[in-house]
Amino acid sequence: MAYQTFRQEYLQVPPVTRAYTTACVLTTAAVQLELITPFQLYFNPELIFKHFQVWRLVTSYLFFGPVGFNFLFNMIFLYRYCRMLEEGSFRGRTADFVFMFLFGGLLMTLFGLFVNLVFLGQAFTIMLVYVWSRRNPFVRMNFFGLLIFQAPFLPWVLMGFSLLLGNSIIVDLLGIAVGHIYFFLEDVFPNQPGGGRLLKTPSILKAIFDTPEEDPNYNPLPEERPGGFAWGEGQRLGG
Repeated sequence: MAYQTFRQEYLQVPPVTRAYTTACVLTTAAVQLELITPFQLYFNPELIFKHFQVWRLVTSYLFFGPVGFNFLFNMIFLYRYCRMLEEGSFRGRTADFVFMFLFGGLLMTLFGLFVNLVFLGQAFTIMLVYVWSRRNPFVRMNFFGLLIFQAPFLPWVLMGFSLLLGNSIIVDLLGIAVGHIYFFLEDVFPNQPGGGRLLKTPSILKAIFDTPEEDPNYNPLPEERPGGFAWGEGQRLGG
């Protein structure tokens, strides 16, 4: 019975979010079981381009460190904001969502050539948080009952929290930078005088991922409703 319930809940998770979070969890489990080591996964341009270990272009986004507070914190944020994007502004546009993944991953990989980062998954999570926060500017957030602020400040609050934990803010800045580039090109520049859409999802992605039908009984997510939603340990705030 419990297995059937879990399976049903798991299959209700939208496909991109389900695939990415599952890959992250399985990669971490494989490291914990010592089936593989982080040295086989991390981002290393020399090993990628000179020794053709191209899998590192993907695995560097799948490992968030050993199971512990940082891993759980990152996975919660990854799952939450990836799913809210996929079920929110990207609903019915799976191909566009996949294209955002590819575009963001490509930019981070290019930036990764110039900064000393061996794993890029946390920066990718911050990118997702940034895009969601800019597309939901009027949602009020409650950070574990300590701070109340508008959604666009969320990536910066997370960066401050990361700094308090003694982590490098380069990861957060990279995620914010890539998220802002995507948001500007997709949401801001097309609406400027003389602007236009520079990011166009390839037809092959649309043919593979997009479904033509829209569910008429769709119930909007909390962040799409007036008044915001409960977040962290806080309460939903009235509109």
